[in-house]
Amino acid sequence: MIVTALLVALAAGAGVYSVLAVIAARRYAVCRPEMPSGGVPDSSLEPVSILKPLSGAEDELETNLRTFFTQDYPDFEILFAVRREDDPAVGVVRRLQAGFPQVPTRLLLTGESPYPNAKVFSLDRMMAEARNDLLVMSDSDIRVTPGMLRVVAAEFRDGKTGVATCPYRAVPGRSFWSRLEAVGMNTQFLSGVLTARMLEGMKFAVGPTIVARKRVLADIGGFDRLKDYLAEDFVMGKFAAERGHGVILSSYVIEHHIGTQGLVENLKHRLRWARSTRCSRPAGYAGELFTYPLPIALLLWAWEPRLWPVAALTAALRAWNAWEVGWRLLRDPLTARRWWLVAVQDLLAFAVWIAGFFGNRILWRGQWYHLYPDGRFERV
Repeated sequence: MIVTALLVALAAGAGVYSVLAVIAARRYAVCRPEMPSGGVPDSSLEPVSILKPLSGAEDELETNLRTFFTQDYPDFEILFAVRREDDPAVGVVRRLQAGFPQVPTRLLLTGESPYPNAKVFSLDRMMAEARNDLLVMSDSDIRVTPGMLRVVAAEFRDGKTGVATCPYRAVPGRSFWSRLEAVGMNTQFLSGVLTARMLEGMKFAVGPTIVARKRVLADIGGFDRLKDYLAEDFVMGKFAAERGHGVILSSYVIEHHIGTQGLVENLKHRLRWARSTRCSRPAGYAGELFTYPLPIALLLWAWEPRLWPVAALTAALRAWNAWEVGWRLLRDPLTARRWWLVAVQDLLAFAVWIAGFFGNRILWRGQWYHLYPDGRFERV
């Protein structure tokens, strides 16, 4: 009786969460910052510095980077950072520099990082060289349209915004496991971000592209304060919000090309992400239980088959949530064509979520690290 009541309560909570996620997605769709009619005149657009930390020449790197060279924006520069001159990404950058001589670019050689988070070290070096106050920090696997800078720069014109997270539509590689992960990002991860935004406002930043003012980063202690965190994006927004700076979810949706991974590599990546989330926000991680309506529905059905209507309703609400966020909001063709992947992804993600409660070591770029309860980490 107790187990049945618990499962029913969990199913109810998961169903409520699914409905809230739908409402949050619709509110985001209609409450995006409006662009002035006729667009924003060039004279009112402030210069932008794009920061690109690189490591290796992953799939479609040149295509991804080229989209930043072709921005329809009057004044911007691009800074790249690699650890060594022999990094394969250097050749890609050199070709793009030759092909777009009109775009101011610089390539920095950082050497080995003294920070636990090597990406933060690269960003720190690039920020020190950046000419402009408005920074677009973007990973190498991001692809954008020519109007991206105009949209994000307009969102900072009010003088209140200090940090903006760009939501993303994940684009998978060729493997089945990559497709599963993309479906999860597009239907589950973004649902959580949108729901948190609706219920408590943006008090964090997430994702592979973040826009921030240099002076805001200086106010929160700079990258020196972020260097020991694995989830540097999350704490960047958290610290900025605590200091009273505006943190928003941008109206611009980027494309996140996640590449091709086999099962083992994909599971390692997921587990690293899960453990990092658990350490960054332990209460929120435990609460993620309600973001898994389908596994909860299946457990309820298996334990008490007579309650299959409750289980079916819970699963149906999850399907509605996935469709609303994955297709209506993001226009993700994968969610529309292979909707059944949502069920497979939810079950796999639920197993990884459980595994994320155990262990404090992660493998990242060939190195083992120890995670601490406050989200900091150090090389073993």
